[in-house]
Amino acid sequence: MSAARSVFSRVRAYLRYRDTVAQLSRLSDRDLADLGITRSDIQGIARH
Repeated sequence: MSAARSVFSRVRAYLRYRDTVAQLSRLSDRDLADLGITRSDIQGIARH
């Protein structure tokens, strides 16, 4: 994989992570509980 593709891939992964964190953060505590997660779980979940 070229260096440019590697950088692009990492940027795209980071943008996905950031979007996932933002979307989950907008949910209420009740909605998060319904999904079986807590606010402290959000960043770890977004990394996977």
